[in-house]
Amino acid sequence: MRPWEANVRRVVPYVPGDQPKGSKLIKLNTNENPYPPAPGAERAIREMDTDRLRKYPDPTVSDLVEVLAEYYGVGTDQVFVGVGSDDVIAMSFLTFFNSPKPVLFPDITYSFYKVWADLYRIPYETPKLDGDFSIIPRDYKRENGGVIFPNPNAPTGVYMPLDQVEDIIKANQDAVVIVDEAYIDFAGPSALGLIGTYDNLLVVQTFSKSRSMAGLRIGFAVGNPALIKALNDVKYSYNSYTMNLPSIVMGVESVKDREYFEDITGKITATRERAKIRLRELGFTFPDSKANFIFASHKSVPAAQIFEALKKEQIYVRYFDGERLDNSLRISIGTDEEMETLFAFLERFLGEQ
Repeated sequence: MRPWEANVRRVVPYVPGDQPKGSKLIKLNTNENPYPPAPGAERAIREMDTDRLRKYPDPTVSDLVEVLAEYYGVGTDQVFVGVGSDDVIAMSFLTFFNSPKPVLFPDITYSFYKVWADLYRIPYETPKLDGDFSIIPRDYKRENGGVIFPNPNAPTGVYMPLDQVEDIIKANQDAVVIVDEAYIDFAGPSALGLIGTYDNLLVVQTFSKSRSMAGLRIGFAVGNPALIKALNDVKYSYNSYTMNLPSIVMGVESVKDREYFEDITGKITATRERAKIRLRELGFTFPDSKANFIFASHKSVPAAQIFEALKKEQIYVRYFDGERLDNSLRISIGTDEEMETLFAFLERFLGEQ
């Protein structure tokens, strides 16, 4: 080892889903929205004055903060905006999880949590999900340095009822509790309604799923003003100009178009429910997903075998080779046409096994 290598920070990195290239493929592996962004967002980027690109963007991202605050009925001092919810959550780890006590998050959950904890040298413990892949609230009623969990969870898609979410928050008022709601727009009530009751609650959401903007990287957090100020203090100590101008411009217009947003999320939810019926008919079992994906296992054919067969047909789903996950496929919800192509292939392939 060369002398300088002894001081290199080493972590096991997060492994993102494949981003295959080509036009003749069906991409159901990274939970992207199969529909385009709101028409107003597309129009805004076409009409944007490109001369503005030579200047730095607004470091406070005030236009987007204001429209989000109005949309969710909170103050502008209660909204923090970042470059995707990954950026927001990473900043939250750095800002709030500085206790010698362990941070708590589920054993099966978004795998980036462990990466950030290792990167920032944060101790953590991972309470196990139950046999139905549900979070057990009582496991989070112990001494800790903070709590984070997705709702719905990933990669399982299981939604925790709001009373159970509140049960965890109420039991941990000495630490910050982060509810990661990347998929909430396909599920049930959001924890945003609890912000006014609990000053230790931070709710994080994203434009990547329900707003069709994964390529623009927009995420945000809502919480009490003290939490948001702390996040901004860290942000401005790290990188003042985090969000690019096109993202700000398109993000604002996306939030304004509530009708389109509700139409698209409704379409995806309806397709998801039809997909559950078809997958059960094909011999799959799965938790009752409330996200824009289904976490499915087949009764007799191994997930790895199905994954490879789909890949040869240019149909991409996500396979996790890990404990308690290695016989499941996470299937993102595509358009009705894409899902029909998936089902037709599965019917042929499984019928030959």
